[in-house]
Parts: sequence; structure tokens; C-alpha cells
Amino acid sequence: MAEIIPGGHFLVRPLGDRIVTPEGFSDEQREFMKTARDFVKKEIVPRAAAIEKKDLPLLRQLLAKAGELGFLSVDVPESCGGLGLDKTTSMILAEAMNGSGSWAVTFGAHVGIGTLPIVFFGNDAQRAKYLPKLASGEWVGAYALTEAGAGSDALGIRCKAELRGDRYLLNGTKQWITNAGMADVFTVFAKVDGSKFSAFVVERTDPGVSIGPEEHKLGLRGSSTCEVILEDAEIPADRLLGRVGRGHRIAFGILFLGRLKLGIAAIGGAKETLEVAIKYAKERRQFDRAIVEFGLIREKLARVASRLYACESMGYRTSGLIDAYVAEPPKKQRSHEEHVQSALEEYGIESAMLKVYGSEMLDFAVDEALQVFGGYGYTEHFDVERYYRDSRINRIFEGTNEINRLLVSGTLLRRVKKNELPLPALAQRVAAALDEPQRLPSYAAGEVLGGERQTVERLKWLAAHLATVAVANNKDELDQRQDLLGTLADLLIDAYAAESALLRTMQLVATHGADAVPVARAMTAVVVDECAAAAERQARLLAGCVLEGAALERTCGQIELLLRRPQPQLFGHLEAIAARLAEDEGYRIPA
Repeated sequence: MAEIIPGGHFLVRPLGDRIVTPEGFSDEQREFMKTARDFVKKEIVPRAAAIEKKDLPLLRQLLAKAGELGFLSVDVPESCGGLGLDKTTSMILAEAMNGSGSWAVTFGAHVGIGTLPIVFFGNDAQRAKYLPKLASGEWVGAYALTEAGAGSDALGIRCKAELRGDRYLLNGTKQWITNAGMADVFTVFAKVDGSKFSAFVVERTDPGVSIGPEEHKLGLRGSSTCEVILEDAEIPADRLLGRVGRGHRIAFGILFLGRLKLGIAAIGGAKETLEVAIKYAKERRQFDRAIVEFGLIREKLARVASRLYACESMGYRTSGLIDAYVAEPPKKQRSHEEHVQSALEEYGIESAMLKVYGSEMLDFAVDEALQVFGGYGYTEHFDVERYYRDSRINRIFEGTNEINRLLVSGTLLRRVKKNELPLPALAQRVAAALDEPQRLPSYAAGEVLGGERQTVERLKWLAAHLATVAVANNKDELDQRQDLLGTLADLLIDAYAAESALLRTMQLVATHGADAVPVARAMTAVVVDECAAAAERQARLLAGCVLEGAALERTCGQIELLLRRPQPQLFGHLEAIAARLAEDEGYRIPA
């Protein structure tokens, strides 16, 4: 049985935890990924152009085919017509469902926010009625929370629900609803009696429900995005989801898994983008040479692959934490679905970090890929133009990256305040070591991954130290200091990304030997260096948010001391990565 590591505790634990990685997938998980990729290659890629034209009947047909293969039922309990598989397998599927951004978001919205509210919060009758149809693809699901005046401030919705006998009357307009143009069932949020935030299962055919015209979007043009209009919509009272006034737990709880899946879906998108860029770079010739031979092109490809490696390591590390938690018997009397929901809440920090890192990693990947294509990439003749447009939304939905940054640091500090995270003990240790630098983490020269291990441990110490400084100097107004909280979140994200890549590579070295995994070691060196460089900038910014004068000068000196590190041979590492990418014509690492 895997050890249960509480959410956020990566920061205070010694380096060395074993994590779930793609190299450790079971045979069943590998077969599931292969089947999903074959489906995408056969059914999605050839129809990408038709999907882009918003062919909703085609999308429904593809969802039905996905349902036949079990792709829509991974998170649905067996008792309700699903497969009830672990979250790592669910994430594998999220990664594999690419080939078209519009298809990926259609599929993701259906299996995630369109289905999971009923999985986790529906009563027996609701599950029996809706889940088999959603799991098979007979019905399409959607999630209706956002309104014109309530985006990030989800609790500010104005949609109202009034109980009239055995029915609720819903009034309001929901905006930006994915799958709305073809969905059969919606999870709709409204305030009962104008104040009690609640959720309802609404069917497309209910009286008073209508769908607005399709939105014309920058990207994801093939996915359906419409308003859902409720005008005295009559909803049977037994379609209340959960309890009156408890809708916030449904709304925010479902987003934990949505963020996790988005971060891992970005991995699939980045792999596809990188493969397209490498293929083009090998074919495109300038100055009598393929441009893949040019150093600056090779560096672009290698840096994309390195960040992809870090994101992949973060993603499956996080899903592994959730699976380990779920595998333990619940401490309280609760259903399996309630236990899974508790696990998702426990690792809300990690899921939010993954969402931010993954969406920004994918943006970096598509931007660099378009640059490899040059002027051709700016035309619709090449898919990379679509990849570029489709990627941009990822930093906005499932909670903007700004909101997720506030969630990361705010949740961590609340857990510290409730004595659920022993950060003060680590901070005291760091403070003592700063007075006696020989006590700072260090490794022998020449030790395999020694420099990276030193840097990663010090990154975590730096985040712990500056979090303590921030709290000590802003006790009364911390919740209002978004500049401070956002900067602290970036430090935490860098630490988690660097450590995840390092732990994965340490496991590879332990299994295969250092000489057998040179590219994984090279990518780890690049990732750790990038995270340390970014952390140094963020640390100085954070210190300047809360300190001044001599105190600021002293803290900046401590930052420099903590991040003093061996200088890796970055150009050699980047070249080794680029050579492997060109040889494999895509991301086939880590060997």
C-alpha cells in the first residue's frame, strides 16, 4: 500500500518520495492508452477539418463511438454502467484524447464537468437515470455555472430558483457553456430564494429552457459554446442535486478534477505540437540545410520537451497521490464517491499547480512551434496555427490561472494556520541554517544528480522561508495581497515542477543506471535550472512586496545564498535532448 502524503506536504518532506510515473503504468493502463490513441488516429485526426466547422452531429457520433469503447465511463461507477477505474487511468485518457482541440474539449467537458456532478453528488435515482446514458454517449452532458457578471466570482451568480409545490422555477442566463448546442442534460447552478447557492439537473427538453446561438471564438471553433437561457424553467423538485445551499461544494469540488485533467490534457497537446514541429524542422531547408540542424531551433525543441517532461512528472505524480488516498479505507462513514471527492479536495493545491504549469507549458510549446514554422505557421495551411489559437483558452477556463495561483498559496497558508502543514518547523530549520550556511542542503561534486538535488531542496526551503516572512509581515491583510500570494504561488509551482522531474529521474537512475538515461538527466538539469532562475526573480519580487531597507537587503542576501548552485552544462544538455527528439521524430523520452 502506497504511503498517504497529505496535500501540500511535498514542501516540507525530505527529497526522496516515490511517485507514479508513465514508466510505472500497468499493462492494462498502457493498453488503454494505446486503444485511445488508435481511436484518435483513426476517428479524430481524419475528421479534424470537419470538426473545426462545428459539425455537431459528427461530434455526437464520435462521442457515441467513444462510449462504445468505454472512454466515457472511466469515472462512472460500475453499478451505473461505467468502468469505475482509478484516476491515473482517467488521466491517461485525458492525455490521449487529442488530434483536435475542439474534440478534446467536447470530450473533456462531457466526461468531466458534464458527468461528474451526478457521479459524486447525485442520489441513487439520479444516477440510475442519467449515468448509463452519459456513459454510453446516448446523452451529452454540460455544466452551467458561469454568467455574464459571475466568472471568477462564481458565488456571485444571479440565476434564481423558487420552489413552487413539487417544482422549482429557474430564471437566469448562463454564459460560455461548453457542449450547450448539443447537450441533453445540464448541471445548473442557481440561488434558491435568492441566496442559497444550489445545483440542479436540468434537461434540454424541460419547459422554459432554451439555447442561445453559437459563440464565434478565437480558438476551439469546432466545439459548441452557447448561452443557456432559463425563463420560468420548470424543474421537478427531485432534480435538486445534493442539498439546498450546498451547491458551492459541487461547483468547486468538480473543478478540482477538471484542473487536474486540464493539466494532463496539456501534455497530450504539447506532445502532438512537438511532433509536428520536429517533422517540419526536418523537412524545411534553408541555406542548404534542414532547419532542425540549426542551434536555435534545436534549443527551442529541447526546452519544450524539458517542460513537457516536468509537466508529465507533475501530472501523474498528482494522480498517483489521489489514487493512493482513495485506496485507503475512508476514516468516516462515506460512500466511495464521497471518498474520491475528499481525495480531490485534499490535493487541490497540487491540481491547481498542475493546471497553471500545464496550460502555460502548452502555450510555450505552441508559440515555439509556430516560430519554427515561421511565416507558414501564421497561415491556416498548417495545423500549428490552430494549435496556437486553441491553446489560449486553457489559461482561462477551469478557473483562470490568476485564481488558481491565489488558490495555491491561499490554501497552503490556511493549512499552516490550522496546523495541518508543519511549515513553521521547516522555516525555523531554514532560518538556523542561513546563520550557519554549512547546514544548507548540499551534495558531493560529481554525484549523479547531486547539483539538481541540492537546488531542488533549496527551492523548497526558499519557498518555506519566504512564506513565513510574508505571513509575519502581512498578518492582517494577507488575503488582500494578490501580488504577494501570486508570487508565492509561483515559487511553490517551480518547486513542485522541479522536484517532480527530479524524483522521476532519480527513480529511472535507480532502476536502469545513470548511463542508461542520459536524456532524462539532461531534461531534469534544464528544468531545475529554469525553475531556479524563475524562483530567484519571484523571490526578490516577493521580498520587495513585504520588506524594505536593511530587512530587504538581508533577505535578498539570503535568497542569493539559498539559490547558489552548481552551473550545469546547459548547451550540452539541450543538444543531447534535441538529438534524441530529431532521432525519434517526437517525444519518446525518457530513456
